[in-house]
Amino acid sequence: MSNENQTEINPVEPFLRMNRMPHIWCAGCGIGTTVNCFTRALVKSSIPLEQVSVVSGIGCTGRVAGYIDLDSFHTTHGRAIPFATGLKLANPKLTVVVYSGDGDLFAIGGNHFIHAARRNIDIKVICVNNFIYAMTGGQVGPTTPLSAIATTSPYGCFEKSFNLPYLAESSGAVYVARWTSYHVRQIEKSMTEVLKKKGFCFIEILSPCPTLYGRRNRLGSGLDTMKYYRENSIVKHSADTKELDLEFEGKIIVGKFVDKRAPTYIERMNESLSKILGSKYVKITEE
Repeated sequence: MSNENQTEINPVEPFLRMNRMPHIWCAGCGIGTTVNCFTRALVKSSIPLEQVSVVSGIGCTGRVAGYIDLDSFHTTHGRAIPFATGLKLANPKLTVVVYSGDGDLFAIGGNHFIHAARRNIDIKVICVNNFIYAMTGGQVGPTTPLSAIATTSPYGCFEKSFNLPYLAESSGAVYVARWTSYHVRQIEKSMTEVLKKKGFCFIEILSPCPTLYGRRNRLGSGLDTMKYYRENSIVKHSADTKELDLEFEGKIIVGKFVDKRAPTYIERMNESLSKILGSKYVKITEE
């Protein structure tokens, strides 16, 4: 039988809303790479897709919810985590993934992040960190490194940026990892792990923004940034998250830093209300 007329399908395509292609992401952006990793993690985790929901806020990464062919919700700016929390509590059997950017999750949504981690809500937060507000014009964000140039810091940023893994761990996250969009196998493995893990999980993925961040800081193309990631990333699992600050064009510590077990919000609620109400209380199951 001839294969001349057969077209090989990209294994990612079944997970995408192909009627919404082409996407809006710039050439050299790393967000699409992370989506590829996410779809492969979904396959490896063997979670029924009808039990997966993806929630995002506003921004370049927020478009993931619109492109991926799962139950997905594109929420208001900074509110992805409280929306995901409500979704998880209303239907505890869902696997709820928050997929958004550094500005959405840690500037406008920063308060929601720390409280969801504190409560150990069983949601998985994937943050694509491109160091800037990319969709709205290239303004300084909470992860912009010191001295980096942005539209609102034309002489260099002088605000100390968040150390996201440290913020996540100190707030109560049970799983914390950082990779770059160069580390595709490691991202896929981390995503697979969090999809199977109970509790508040956080993965930071550093990603090129060649159009705004890269161009203003004379860092070259997206490919140049990927080469930088390859040459300057140091894998250090279980590193002290206090020591993971990022400097402008400095070395990058990547790896899995936290992986522990702690009671989830629902488990604590079940335990508390069972003591008070006894047999009158019907426990909520997350299975």
